[in-house]
Amino acid sequence: MNDFSSGTQGTVLKNGLAIAGDYISAATVLSTTGIVALAGYDGYVLAVSTALSLVLLMFLLAEPLRNAGRFTMGDVLARNMPGRAVRIAACVVTLSATLPFLVVQLSGAGSLLTFILDLPHVAGARTACVIIVGSLMIIYAALGGMRGTALIQMIKIVILLGTSAVVAALVLNRFDWSPGKVLRAAQHGSGTGPAFLQQGLQLGTSAVDRLDFIGLQITVVLGVACLPHITMRLYSAQDVPAVRRSMSWAVGTVTTFCLLVIVMGTGAAALVGSQRITAADPQGRTSVLMLSQVLGGAPGSAGVTILYSAVAGMVFITLLSSVAGMTLAAASSLAHDLFAHAARRGQAEPRTEMTVAVWTSVGVGTVAIALSTLVQGWDVGVLTTLAVCVGASAVAPALTYSLFWRGFTRTGLLASLYGGAACALLLMVFSKAVSGTPSAIFPNADFDLFPMQSTGLVSIPFGYLAGWLGSRLDHRRRAAGSQESRRQYEESEARLLAGAE
Repeated sequence: MNDFSSGTQGTVLKNGLAIAGDYISAATVLSTTGIVALAGYDGYVLAVSTALSLVLLMFLLAEPLRNAGRFTMGDVLARNMPGRAVRIAACVVTLSATLPFLVVQLSGAGSLLTFILDLPHVAGARTACVIIVGSLMIIYAALGGMRGTALIQMIKIVILLGTSAVVAALVLNRFDWSPGKVLRAAQHGSGTGPAFLQQGLQLGTSAVDRLDFIGLQITVVLGVACLPHITMRLYSAQDVPAVRRSMSWAVGTVTTFCLLVIVMGTGAAALVGSQRITAADPQGRTSVLMLSQVLGGAPGSAGVTILYSAVAGMVFITLLSSVAGMTLAAASSLAHDLFAHAARRGQAEPRTEMTVAVWTSVGVGTVAIALSTLVQGWDVGVLTTLAVCVGASAVAPALTYSLFWRGFTRTGLLASLYGGAACALLLMVFSKAVSGTPSAIFPNADFDLFPMQSTGLVSIPFGYLAGWLGSRLDHRRRAAGSQESRRQYEESEARLLAGAE
């Protein structure tokens, strides 16, 4: 399992770039840019929240995770509470958080590749593109392991930053390097005027919509950095100082990119216009591609061809690396947590575990491809929200309690994992994002019992409350087994929080 999931203890810069590459998904590049172009202020806040999430990971969880983990999230959670139930729960929640993200990336790949290659927007063309990207994803994840995905993440982030910086510079140059001129043009191009710089274009302006907006930002801040494919990258750092410096590089890189996203999205609103953007894609995911066509010069010129090709290549490698990293995280959890520890009780040979990991990556990739072809008519952004809500409502409570609370018990852990994930899923099914509105997945249905599009305001407190109540009400806390868990935590506390042997 070492070669597949732990990787090499690379340099600080390389590991930082790999963390940033895993963190910046195709959804960040395409969807966030589209939200900035169509919703203005709401997109700005989302981009800032995305960067803040990694800052929170750096200051709160990065070092304890490096000290506690080995390969997967299950290693962290089972450190003081070993057992099959914990491993199975960690695997279930890992799949719940990564599989929806995988489907989003692959579904978006189908639509975007048809746009890039100028193919007919029919189901057959999109399915073929999904299968091509999914097959490449399986090859990278199965054959490359952590080393291969780390390499592609580093290449991706360098290309992503370089290309985005060029596009952002061209936008500013078009307006004489005046941010004020860009904003005024964006207000005009969006068709919303001053509302472009006010909250409400994305979710609405009513009291419930404003609460929904606040809940979405809280969910992003708590959930994105806690996703399993991001935390898994921290375990490959050589030591605590290395993970600290790596996270500094990652935070700087991600923050820079989020600022570039704001410039590109605003430039798309100013130069392309919301009508053309929504005509190509209602969610605005093609806005950065359309922006490159405008910035390159006259239609059909060499400048358009070069810039559009560069942006298209950036989008493609972002899609490929994102799905490969998520596939690796899901496959590692299945092989390490479910097979090696839950099924074999930790007795599986490393070579056997590696073989299982390779085949599970093939299985996860195949399932993701099949699901992506089935949801091509959906607004798959709902699945992105669901994955982040699971990260914030289940993974974040389980990690923070496990790392920082001595009284946390196995019952509390299972309650926070299953309870937080189930609450997020149940509320999302009955939310406005699934039914009851024209932009919902099922616009003609009406079973929206939950009046918000994100579940964070309810599911996050529920996940933390479930973990606390489960631990408090667990009668086994007074038994010898619970005292042993507390003693194990106290013995490992110095190493966990301070890295001391």
